[in-house]
Amino acid sequence: MDSLTQIVLGASVGEAVAGKKIGNKALLWGAIAGTIPDLDVLASPFLDMVGELTFHRSVTHSFLFAIIMSPVLGWLLNRLYKKDNLGVLPWTLLFFFGFTTHALLDACTTWGTQLFWPFSTYGVAFYNIFVIDPLYTVPFMICVAAAAFYNRSSRKRRILNYTGIAISSAYLLFSFGAKAAANNVFEQNLQQQDIAYSSYISKPTPLNTIFWSVTAEGENGFYHGFYSLFDKSKTINYSYEPQNKHLLQPYLGNPKLQRLLEITKGYYTVVPAENGILINDLRFGKFDDWRAEGGSYVFVYHVWKNPDGSLNFEEINNRPDIDKDYFKDYWNRIKGI
Repeated sequence: MDSLTQIVLGASVGEAVAGKKIGNKALLWGAIAGTIPDLDVLASPFLDMVGELTFHRSVTHSFLFAIIMSPVLGWLLNRLYKKDNLGVLPWTLLFFFGFTTHALLDACTTWGTQLFWPFSTYGVAFYNIFVIDPLYTVPFMICVAAAAFYNRSSRKRRILNYTGIAISSAYLLFSFGAKAAANNVFEQNLQQQDIAYSSYISKPTPLNTIFWSVTAEGENGFYHGFYSLFDKSKTINYSYEPQNKHLLQPYLGNPKLQRLLEITKGYYTVVPAENGILINDLRFGKFDDWRAEGGSYVFVYHVWKNPDGSLNFEEINNRPDIDKDYFKDYWNRIKGI
């Protein structure tokens, strides 16, 4: 999730663990605990593209990191705030729950989180919420911010904080239910249209959990479709795209390319480029594909050879032109129009 959301979640967790004893210090250090895992971005300047993609949401987002670093930071904070007499264990729990809730919330998004690093580099992803969702963040933030203005012993402070946790958690549960409803429509249409598939990824489109997209893996390519819970018709118009796996042949055997394909979880297509090839990461899809004119993939990786046979990698990020007309069209599509 975005940084603001993780700060709010961390602050709320810190308040739940230690707010009654240390007041706003719990909010502050909870927010810091909710931010620390994302400091993995500081390594980006020292990594190439594949290394950056691999390192993102790995070490600092793992359960192992939480288990090892929480007692260390708990001991340091207990030393720093001796006068508060909170104790090592509550400080440790504040960091542990701050780290783990951060990682688990990230796992609800599309990218994937290496929760079990270093034992597994698989990115766990539940695909049930977009990386930025105001309906999750804003009510939560209002409750946590309001709680900060009450005395640490105030009952209203605790009620506000737990209300924020309850509302955000209820929204997450709703997102799983909405995903299940969308999946049911996607699966029925795949069956009715005699589309053979081995697996699929469904995920919410930006900023909501009403309008969903799906990518289903066929024998030699992928089927894409969209569905809003407000759609009157439950008929999905699937588009098809060949994978073109054969275009990878001249580049196979390179460990970085192999890792890149692992990151996509096999959900990729390949198209020729003027120099080399372009690998489309289908997990994020074409968020503009619901429009008549279609759109470009959000994440595309350009791969080409050097004269010595080594490979170059470059990430290409495609973003739609956001304007008033775009938001109007998008809002209408969410409403089923």
